[in-house]
Amino acid sequence: MQWFGKGIGGLIGAVIAGPVGSLLGVLVGHQFDQSLGGRRGSVREISRLFFETTFEVMGQVAKVDGRVSEDEVRIARRIMQGMRLTDAQVQSAIERFTRGKSADYPLEARLAELAAQLGGHGDLARAFVQIQLQSAIGAGNVGADKRQVLWRVANALGVSRAELAQIEAMVRGMSGGAAQPTPAQSLDEAYKVLGLVAQASNDEVKMAYRRLMSQHHPDKLVARGLPQSMSGMAEQKTHEVRTAYERIKTQRGFK
Repeated sequence: MQWFGKGIGGLIGAVIAGPVGSLLGVLVGHQFDQSLGGRRGSVREISRLFFETTFEVMGQVAKVDGRVSEDEVRIARRIMQGMRLTDAQVQSAIERFTRGKSADYPLEARLAELAAQLGGHGDLARAFVQIQLQSAIGAGNVGADKRQVLWRVANALGVSRAELAQIEAMVRGMSGGAAQPTPAQSLDEAYKVLGLVAQASNDEVKMAYRRLMSQHHPDKLVARGLPQSMSGMAEQKTHEVRTAYERIKTQRGFK
C-alpha cells in the first residue's frame, strides 16, 4: 500500500499549517511513496508504524484522565481530515485511536517497537512527540495525568525533558491561544524555545540560536536521511527558533 508517505506528509502538514500545509505535505509524501520501491523495507515499516502509533497514542493520551472529551475527538478528526485520507484510511485511523483508548493498550511495547524502527532518527522522534503535544494542547487543558503520559512517550523515544519543554514552547507559539500573551510571557516562551533561562549571556543566546538553526535546517536534515515529508516541520521549527531569537535580541538590544 503506497499511501503511507502521503499519510505522514498530510498528517504533519495538517498539524503545522492546516489544509494548505496538508496539501503540500501530501504532495511531498507522494514523492516519498514513489521512492519506496528502491528503498529498504524498513522505510515502509517506519511509515506504517508512525501512522498507526500516532493515532493509538493520541487515543491513549485522550483517555488517560478517564474519558475522551468532545474536543479531543474533534482534534483527532481534524487531523484525519487534514490528511485527506480515503474512507478506508479514515476508518483505519479511527480504529487505531479506539485501540489506543483501551485499558489494556500496550503503550510501552508499541513505543519500543517504534523506537527500534526509528533507530537514531531523533528528528522523527521529536516530530512524533510534537504531533502528540499539538493534539493534547489543541484539545484544551493538559493536566498532570496527560503530562505524565506525554513524558513516557517522549522518554521511550529518546526525547529529553529539555527537548520536550522546547517542543511544547514551539507548539504553543504556533497555536497562539485565546488570550494574547503579555510581553513578559512572550519573552519567557522565547527563552524556552532556545532552551535557555533569562539569565543566559548574549553569547549563550547566540550559540543556542546557531546550534538550533543548524540542528533543524531542512536541507541538512534531509541530507542526513530525514524523509522529505518531514521537511515542512523542520521549516516550521526554524521559523519558531528565529522568531524567539529576534524577540530576545530586540529586548536585549544586541546585533
